[in-house]
Amino acid sequence: MVAAKEMITIALPKGTLYQPSVKLLGLAGLNIEAIKDPGRQLVLYSEADAVRFIICRPTDIPTYVEYGAADLGLVGKDTIVEQHKDVYELLDLKYGGCRFMVAVPEGKEQELQQWNQTRVATKFPHIAEEFFRRHGMQMEIIKLHGNIELAPIVGLAEMIVDLVSTGRTMKENKLVPIAEVLSSTTRLIANRVSHRLKSERINPLVEKMRQIVEEGLMDGSN
Repeated sequence: MVAAKEMITIALPKGTLYQPSVKLLGLAGLNIEAIKDPGRQLVLYSEADAVRFIICRPTDIPTYVEYGAADLGLVGKDTIVEQHKDVYELLDLKYGGCRFMVAVPEGKEQELQQWNQTRVATKFPHIAEEFFRRHGMQMEIIKLHGNIELAPIVGLAEMIVDLVSTGRTMKENKLVPIAEVLSSTTRLIANRVSHRLKSERINPLVEKMRQIVEEGLMDGSN
């Protein structure tokens, strides 16, 4: 096995961003055979490339990168903004696009400012709080971990802030978006120390990824 000091570690996100991320790494010239179908394995290797891959929950990737357990990570901009981790954002990879929206029940659409001093439910309290602060609004932020759309239905909150990709879930729960909070795509992040000390390994890979993005080779990836 390649010595740890010669190896770079890349954190990959479980879920919808996984396969596009694997595709990107393959286009960038890495051997992706081990990670195409990892099963339940969480640590895999490309010996020829001197790369270790770790597979994590997306919300954990900035932590692995910040503390140096991973040199690089691929994760949504929304997670980076929400967590405020001390990582270096290298590149917008342009896939996995979604939007944060403020949504209210059907029939209650009105200007955003009219909702001042009400309750908002969200999985992303920091993003929501910063958005409303920029608009001079004082809101009661209620953090939930799932089923955000339920909150206005049962009277827990007057509105929600949540991620939207197709909008189907909101529509099925009779919620209407009234304002965009943030647009999010997948980003390449680096540990600050690794980026400096392993620059000879990291920089060429970053440039290959940049070229792939600029040439539109990831267009259509979910």
